[in-house]
Amino acid sequence: MITKFSSPFFLWLLLLSCVLFSHALADKAFTGTYGVNYGRIADNLPPPESVVTLLKAAKIKNIRIYDSDHQVLMAFKGSGIEIVVGLPNEFLKDMSVAEDRAMSWIKENVEPFIPGTKIRGIAVGNEILGGTDIELWEALLPAARNVYSALQKLGLAKDIQVSSPHSEAVFANSYPPSSCTFKDDVMPYMRPLLQFFSQIGSPFFINAYPFLAYKNDPQHIDINYALFQKSPGIYDAKTKLHYDNMFDAQVDAAYAALEKVGYTKMEVIVSETGWASRGDENEAGATLKNARTYNKNLRKRLLKKKGTPYRPKMVVRAYIFALFNENLKPGPTSERNFGLFKPDGSIAYDIGFTGLKPSSATSLHKGIGSSFVMVFTTCAAILLLLAL
Repeated sequence: MITKFSSPFFLWLLLLSCVLFSHALADKAFTGTYGVNYGRIADNLPPPESVVTLLKAAKIKNIRIYDSDHQVLMAFKGSGIEIVVGLPNEFLKDMSVAEDRAMSWIKENVEPFIPGTKIRGIAVGNEILGGTDIELWEALLPAARNVYSALQKLGLAKDIQVSSPHSEAVFANSYPPSSCTFKDDVMPYMRPLLQFFSQIGSPFFINAYPFLAYKNDPQHIDINYALFQKSPGIYDAKTKLHYDNMFDAQVDAAYAALEKVGYTKMEVIVSETGWASRGDENEAGATLKNARTYNKNLRKRLLKKKGTPYRPKMVVRAYIFALFNENLKPGPTSERNFGLFKPDGSIAYDIGFTGLKPSSATSLHKGIGSSFVMVFTTCAAILLLLAL
């Protein structure tokens, strides 16, 4: 019997709805808590197109880069991976002079690539406050203002967030977490920056490294506490909160510092965190085993989508440093050994990811297509029943 529910138009409409629903389902599957920093100070890394394949196979949908490399941005077109691009420190003084400088940079390095490439943020500088160049401290806020103003005029401010990651050097102290405050010399620059970011709805980005804390004081820090392993942890007497890992304590220290200057509702996002798999003799804890333990446990912690002891309702989000080992980075050996992956795309150690290998295409198909196949199959069955 033919009914209105089995008409060709209705069946076509139902099929279209199922396809659209499957895409919505795929989008909702992103947890929004785990990202990776894609640094490229190396001469042996795979091409950006291969990196897209690698990230998709690993189901990583958030990345940060430290510039606005056009080859990278082109490679990520249509990938669905969300990118924060970087405005390098050396551009800040120029950008702070006038809005037209920022406008030119955005028109050249951001606007041509959207919406195909999902550029979701611009990080204005990196670890400026607390650093050695006071002129950059002075340039940071006007540069950020000019970038935001240019985005507004181009109609992009609602889609692209302006931020600036900080190092732990902005804090006077961070132990216990509730005692954390910003350094006195940083405050004249931090306070107006926070006011601006609060006005435009930007979070506070912090580069938080339990590895660096342990490396600098291995005699007094329990390695298990730093690695998310079983330990006595610490007790914060002021808040009466217990911390069983240093990562949460570092995030809550940032929340405490923000609270003290009146920004109780500003979200803290970890823009960098990681653990080196190799280091010099004086770099305590820099081993492959520790790197694997930290990054594996951190990934588990982030995927639980929970908050911290002090901010239990604020889900923690973090970008891992880094995607690859970078063989041209200056400094101690550890600086060149933070990668989750080796330059050839194979895993540096196993935390549940697959590297670039023949089976990655199969993994990618299964990871991205499983929800679609399930929904499409269900819809086909419904159509068949209606047609009978």
